[in-house]
Amino acid sequence: MKKVLFTTLIMMSLNAIGQNVMSPELLWKLGRVTALGLSKDEKNVVFKVSTPSVAENKSTSKLYIIPVNGGNATEIKDTKDVLKDKNVSPDGKFLVYNEEVKIDKVLGKDFYPNLDKSDAQIYDGLDYRHWDTWNEGKFNHVFYKENKDGAAGIDILKGETFDSPQKPFGGDEDYIWSPDGKSILYVCKKKAGTAYAVSTNTNIYEYNLETQKTINRTEDNLGYDTAPQFSPTGNLTWLQMKRDGYEADKNDIIVEFKGIKTNLTANWDGTVDNFIWSKDGKNVFFVAPVDGTKQLFTVNFPGLTKMAINVRQITNGDFDVADLVGFAGDDIIVTRTDMNHAAEIYSYNLKKNTWKQISNVNTDTYKTLTLSKTERRYVTTTDGKKMLVWVILPPNFDATKKYPTLLFCQGGPQSALTQSYSFRWNFSLMAAKGYVVVAPNRRGMPGHGVAWNEQISKDWGGQVMDDYLSAIDDVAKENYVDKSRLGCVGASYGGYSVFYLAGIHNNRFKTFIAHDGVFNTVSMLGTTEEVFFNNWDFGGAYWEKDNAVAQKSYTTFNPATLVQNWNRPILIFQGGKDFRVPIGQGQEAFQAAQLRGLKSRFVYFPDENHWVLHPQNAQVWQGEFFKWLNETL
Repeated sequence: MKKVLFTTLIMMSLNAIGQNVMSPELLWKLGRVTALGLSKDEKNVVFKVSTPSVAENKSTSKLYIIPVNGGNATEIKDTKDVLKDKNVSPDGKFLVYNEEVKIDKVLGKDFYPNLDKSDAQIYDGLDYRHWDTWNEGKFNHVFYKENKDGAAGIDILKGETFDSPQKPFGGDEDYIWSPDGKSILYVCKKKAGTAYAVSTNTNIYEYNLETQKTINRTEDNLGYDTAPQFSPTGNLTWLQMKRDGYEADKNDIIVEFKGIKTNLTANWDGTVDNFIWSKDGKNVFFVAPVDGTKQLFTVNFPGLTKMAINVRQITNGDFDVADLVGFAGDDIIVTRTDMNHAAEIYSYNLKKNTWKQISNVNTDTYKTLTLSKTERRYVTTTDGKKMLVWVILPPNFDATKKYPTLLFCQGGPQSALTQSYSFRWNFSLMAAKGYVVVAPNRRGMPGHGVAWNEQISKDWGGQVMDDYLSAIDDVAKENYVDKSRLGCVGASYGGYSVFYLAGIHNNRFKTFIAHDGVFNTVSMLGTTEEVFFNNWDFGGAYWEKDNAVAQKSYTTFNPATLVQNWNRPILIFQGGKDFRVPIGQGQEAFQAAQLRGLKSRFVYFPDENHWVLHPQNAQVWQGEFFKWLNETL
């Protein structure tokens, strides 16, 4: 093993740049930290650092271990000897894992073996493609085997046309051992085809190794049931959303104790991101969005006593607590970000209420930069509510000068706009390029109460658009804002917002940029893969002529019906493998802009999905983004 100071690790490739503000090139040289867990003796944190290479168009990763009290990181080759393997049964006899198995006939050659050069795909239902891959009749299945070389695996979902881990993002967190090692619990949505595409009814199943029987532990709930964990005292715990088809429902912590299920966060006005049990099994610690940040909370577990359940916020500040890693004495180990800093590992002392930064992968890089300043601003909306608006100011900001200003429209639509750190929509970078960024926590975002979060569903073009305009109008009153140089940018629902505002902005904005945005709500329903999302947020289908709510979504709230009002330049990014907001959305918007005679540009990434993940494509994205602003703003 070799000890590494991250000054050497990261700075060698950065010193030559010699810049004192963030740049696209520098952004894609930063190390990306992922905490993997505490070592077996709980004295060290194990983590991974991924570093992109634009030249090689890929990222490379290294593993490190560092004391929980901080210090030098030591590079390790693998985690086998330092991390407890959660996939090994508690008695050490078995190993659980997952593999993809071919079950359904889908390809032309599946049906016509003599036509093995056919590339046809044949479907009898929806879910024929998901996120960025086509369904070829293969499914993720959970297996187990004896924990020894050469042992044969047993498929606990044999013959079932369902996925566990879930697609597209599920991993080994989707299955766990019971404390006695006699059962495997796994997350699965046991629906197929069209039924799968219109439902979020994901359950937690328990497979008994001895009987080979499976039971549904969450059959009574119709929405998402995910993230299973056992408490230190053996109580199954998970995250639950109640309503089928509503992917952004309030996420609650459920504990099953002696056959009784208790919702620990039912009476708390918020939604949970992730959680971890205290070592004594008396409290659950969790992360949740609140007032434009993500903070650490705790809730007590009363068991069957009459003790009151109390949710309490522990941390506070303009940063995000992200991943929960574990406990070391009085410290909880987490990862933390803010708009100026990528994730690093921190400890928080629960008795002293103090923070300590443990890892310093990018610390020396940030020390060489003049960073942006982030301010909170509370704006009164048109319906009399108070809305948080983040205002990000350029490095070396001078209030006597005037700056071009960007309204940032967040996606989701129910994604939190907090102190996270993006490697694409990076506010620090935008500010470093000389732009003021206005980022409103408009209607639909978690962290401001459940009612605020839910209001946007079935009202995509309603109050939220007034919220956007209230935010930019309020900040534009400042003398440092050049009111003649306002831009509007966003992705996904944010892209929808850009398309919609382009038709109603009343000459506020000089230019627009949309990435993978919903342009036509009718064709969106007809081509997107997770149909439950549109059914819920649009209120139904466009052919439901007696459904007034749905009809409003496909007419009044359809950006395609407002193109006659477009009068400013627009840049459109689109991923070719984006099946959530398919390519036609970007094509329709670009074609409309071109036929309207507007300055417009279409930047197409054939191999990208809803995001831009390849380093060279990311550099092209940044290049085109700022080139467009230089040309039009």
